Amino acid sequence: MPNYHRVYTPGGTVFLTLVTFNRRPIFAEPENVRRLRCATATVKAEMPFDITEAMVLPDHLHLLWTLPPGDSDYSKRVGRLKVLFTRLLRGNGVLPQDMCRSRQRHRESDVWQRRFWEHTIRNEADWVAHVNYLHYNPVKHGLVRCPHEWEYSSFRWFVGRGMYEKDWGCGDVEFSGKGLDVGE
Repeated sequence: MPNYHRVYTPGGTVFLTLVTFNRRPIFAEPENVRRLRCATATVKAEMPFDITEAMVLPDHLHLLWTLPPGDSDYSKRVGRLKVLFTRLLRGNGVLPQDMCRSRQRHRESDVWQRRFWEHTIRNEADWVAHVNYLHYNPVKHGLVRCPHEWEYSSFRWFVGRGMYEKDWGCGDVEFSGKGLDVGE
């Protein structure tokens, strides 16, 4: 079995990707996005952190979280988010109850993939690259033609603060990586 090594930086910013089990499009339902927001608010109340950017796609999420000074435990927060969201789904009869034995044995649900992907942000240029990637993601997946068309994104917040032009990422045949720039 692989030996996973995560970087834990107190007060750091981390880019996270959480994927649904078998890429099931759970978040195509607006009510499930609402449930995710509720679960996130609970986790934030229990273990504070800032969500600096977010993108919710039908079968996965991208998040940029900044932890408080002296705190580096994003894994605990991700685990708690997954548990709370899964309970909200189960409590509403949204998911089937049939699960493979391996997942039952490991006390895992059929909502999320086992692990999550993380990347600790190293500097401002790294942050910019990840913010651009996150905001362009619905276009990359063919869900919309322009980032501003995707509802479940922090993109509009960035436009409102003058950090992106509203038409950023529109009409690009391929993502050029241009967008936010260091020093903007």
